[in-house]
Amino acid sequence: MCTRLDSTEWNKIQEVELVYKSKVKPSQRPKVNSSKEAYDLFLQTWNENTLEIVEEFKVMYLNRGNKVLNIYPLSVGGITSTVADPRIIYAVALKILAVNLILCHNHPSGNLQPSKADEELTSKVKEAGKYHDIKVIDSLIVTRESYFSFTDEGIL
Repeated sequence: MCTRLDSTEWNKIQEVELVYKSKVKPSQRPKVNSSKEAYDLFLQTWNENTLEIVEEFKVMYLNRGNKVLNIYPLSVGGITSTVADPRIIYAVALKILAVNLILCHNHPSGNLQPSKADEELTSKVKEAGKYHDIKVIDSLIVTRESYFSFTDEGIL
């Protein structure tokens, strides 16, 4: 059974507030101009002791000027896979007002070639971004020594 509320009570219960707080000044954020710069920034966030043990998925969120808003550690998996949920990727993007993003995961095996699942996920996330005017500008596969860029290789 639903209890009727008068309009003043209803308005007191419902509250929506949009807030964005950053501890970093815009002028201090790194700007990403290339896949190499993105790779270098991602590596700084990785635990080098686990890079060759478990697969992780991270997302770099960028503003309109390709300055880094955040690198979000989306998931940690096992030796051969991890889960990357596009809904969470875009929930974070919308919350921090990102315009562009770069997907990234490591291959503990050291193999830089994308799997069919890597290609399908990148395509799915890219397609979902179109509905929110958020562009996937690259997807990287990283190892301690090198990286594979979907954009540089013409896949994205």
